[in-house]
Amino acid sequence: MIDRATIDRIMDATNIVDVVSDFVTLKKRGINYIGLCPFHNDTHPSFSVSPSRGICHCFTCGKGGNAVNFLMELENLSYPDALRWLARKYNIEIRERELSDEEKRQEGDREAMFLVNEWALKYFEDILHHDVDGIAIGLQYFRSRGFRDDTIAKFHLGYAPQSRHALSDAALKAGFKREYLIKTGLCYERDNGELVDRFSGRVIFPWFSLSGKVVGFNGRVLDSRTHGVMQKYVNSPDSEIYHKGNELFGLNQAKQAIRKADRVILVEGQADVISMSQASAENVVAGSGTALTLQQIRKLHRFTENITLMYDGDDAGVNAALRNSDLIHGEGMNVSVLFLPDGQDPDDFAKSHSAEQLQKFIADNSTDSVIFRINRTLAGVTDPIKRSQAINDIVNSVAIIKDPILRDTYIRECAQRTGIPETTLIGQMNRVIRKSLESAGSRPVAAPAPSPVPAATAAPQPATSPSAPSPSKVMTTAPKVESILIETVIRHGNEIIFRDVTNDATGEKINLTVAQYVAYDLGLDGLSFTVPIYNTILDEAVEHSGDPSFVALTYFTHHPDINISTIASRMGADKFQLSESLQVKTSEDTLRASVTHIVLDFRLQYVKRHLKELSQELLHTTDTDRMMQLMAEIKKMQEVRNILAQKLGSDIVV
Repeated sequence: MIDRATIDRIMDATNIVDVVSDFVTLKKRGINYIGLCPFHNDTHPSFSVSPSRGICHCFTCGKGGNAVNFLMELENLSYPDALRWLARKYNIEIRERELSDEEKRQEGDREAMFLVNEWALKYFEDILHHDVDGIAIGLQYFRSRGFRDDTIAKFHLGYAPQSRHALSDAALKAGFKREYLIKTGLCYERDNGELVDRFSGRVIFPWFSLSGKVVGFNGRVLDSRTHGVMQKYVNSPDSEIYHKGNELFGLNQAKQAIRKADRVILVEGQADVISMSQASAENVVAGSGTALTLQQIRKLHRFTENITLMYDGDDAGVNAALRNSDLIHGEGMNVSVLFLPDGQDPDDFAKSHSAEQLQKFIADNSTDSVIFRINRTLAGVTDPIKRSQAINDIVNSVAIIKDPILRDTYIRECAQRTGIPETTLIGQMNRVIRKSLESAGSRPVAAPAPSPVPAATAAPQPATSPSAPSPSKVMTTAPKVESILIETVIRHGNEIIFRDVTNDATGEKINLTVAQYVAYDLGLDGLSFTVPIYNTILDEAVEHSGDPSFVALTYFTHHPDINISTIASRMGADKFQLSESLQVKTSEDTLRASVTHIVLDFRLQYVKRHLKELSQELLHTTDTDRMMQLMAEIKKMQEVRNILAQKLGSDIVV
């Protein structure tokens, strides 16, 4: 468990721009930063990061929060794990007490699977460097591939012993449960109940999430005699923490280089990534042995808009490049293709060329994917029907591109190459686009899955009941005036709006902050928010008002209760991004007028709600005395309502 003092140190050290930049490419706009939202398929930057407030927010899907919220949502981390991630990033030591056996049993499946994968990573590395077979077989293999020791360490390569039970026996002895060895795919169970190591006798390539957690492994068999009876490569099966179609090998190591180069190079194999990285081309990633997926493209799009497909120059490589180019263009990215000579793959090419030669080859030989398609498709085609089909293929690919100027540029290039008038090509392209839109419009749109409710799981952080509504639900179902009022408390709760007010109890002169005034005014008539968490926020704002260092927005966006910090982060996000010179500073008079108006409106809405309840009761009561009481109370509430409406400038209801 993480103590409060350590949490405070972590949050004080955390830079929201620094954290988000590990996952999203950001550009400065005014006093804030913007980028493509990592939580939905964002094509125009709608994700804003405020360094001054320490929060991020998407103005399209509404997700965001402080750094902890961001990591929990994006990487599916628990609250303590998000704090540990930040602590590692900023070199903050965390001293936690040992969990009891009961607490260990209560750890969720995901966390247990990550733990066993982390252990397995160290196990495979230890075998590679210290076991006799690991050194003689595994390490020798990697060195024969030309991998330096620093490269082997960078990618955490390892080796699994030949014994089919070595890892499982060691893991069980270390206290890990067999169910998690099976769920992660490190082992599988035979019909007779025997536990068997999946990767035995293979060199190991671990796969990492963007946050650096081990999600899965890939094992390569080394003995050429077994290739006919055993799969050359074996992957971890899909699980709660690993989905083959979502992951990219090397992305965790390459993300900074991708951002710096503003380009990612996509290759086909893990060895290609490692060799090119070793040759100083570090912005390289590989798929997971399956067809490129939208999830993988969107993950890359967070870091850059430019991608180069570096494939073998055979027919299979060319066809894969053309197929994937269309998929990538559909996501709004720019695509170039690069084919290696003489049947070489990137691994071979990187080993046989210096870093300078490799970089020069990439720069000199990359070709825009559409231009390549035009050249490839039309080369040597003279038959009119085949030529017409080839041109239609080109037009279909251009129609996928979202940028209209870029589309026109390619259409013009195609017209020049084919001699067909631009108007004809544009007409055909527009028909393709219309047909695509009509087809898309005819399909039902699936409702988005509800977001999981994040909950703090480590003491002494306030725990959240599993049945508590999510922050999103709270903000969408709460009365609007309540949300406006609590947003004002979150943004300005510590700011003084009344000075030298006489305290009736002591006679002394005091100043009232926004939070104190709201609590005082509502307390006069015993009013409170209908949303319990809003009352908690107001109570804490009042409690800390005497602290001169208290800043409400900072306090609540970094609150240990993850639901409070999420609400604060979303309410604290500016709806519009203005440069600092254009921002209007709220004066004390303006803020006072605004707060008093909102409180009056809160009272008016309460009276209207109470009037409705009284009227409903009057309709259903048969007791004469109670009817008289209700009528008198309704008359009194109507008078109060009219007074409040008059103060607010509304029409007086008679």
